[in-house]
Amino acid sequence: MKPAGSSTFAAGAAVIGEKKDTASFEGQLATGLAVVAGMVDVIGFVSLKLFTAHITGNLVVIAALIVRGGPPNLAQVLAVPVFIAAVAVVWLIAKMSGRRGSALAKPLLAVQFLLLACVLIASILTDPTANPRGVSASITAMIAVSAIACQFALLRLALPVAPSTAVMTGNLTNAVLSLLDALSPREPLLQGTQERLHKTIPLLVGFLAGCVAGAAGASWLGKWAWSFPAALAGAILLLQRE
Repeated sequence: MKPAGSSTFAAGAAVIGEKKDTASFEGQLATGLAVVAGMVDVIGFVSLKLFTAHITGNLVVIAALIVRGGPPNLAQVLAVPVFIAAVAVVWLIAKMSGRRGSALAKPLLAVQFLLLACVLIASILTDPTANPRGVSASITAMIAVSAIACQFALLRLALPVAPSTAVMTGNLTNAVLSLLDALSPREPLLQGTQERLHKTIPLLVGFLAGCVAGAAGASWLGKWAWSFPAALAGAILLLQRE
């Protein structure tokens, strides 16, 4: 018969191991999605003249064009309501799946991959770069916006404690404050300095790497550049465990 203390120790070790696995899973998934977001945002901006992963930027551009008299791009006007509708659809999919928490990651990653694959197909068939203000370009852009909306919803539903993978302003602020606290000889102003650095630095690096890869793809591959985020989203989906 095993002593009670040994079973308690084993149970505690199992819980700690599970927490470490969960943290590693969250960190790897979030970093991969940050790379995807960087690619999609840059390729969308270069080829479709739209911030697909940055709704705030679209609102700024629309306001500036309205005040200065220039007509806003149709895709920029539609981006906000389409983003809202896409988040609502993802919520409905999550509800109908009957899953909760991290169990939602895989089905929602599948939805994002399908959307990015549709962006790639639409780009190849219609070549929206030839007319960024045309109907085909607007449709392609809205599918890309929906893919990023799915990613935002995925993080909030499956990994609610994970930092944003597409909006880097907050991540950069956290990284700078945490770094200053870590270097200061006095008591830090914020708690959990090391943890925040470990969470935000990979996301910043991943997003920047995605932006560079997306810009290179848009310059060298043209309409085929969308194969980069689609392929990476597919790889993340295949590597994702249940």
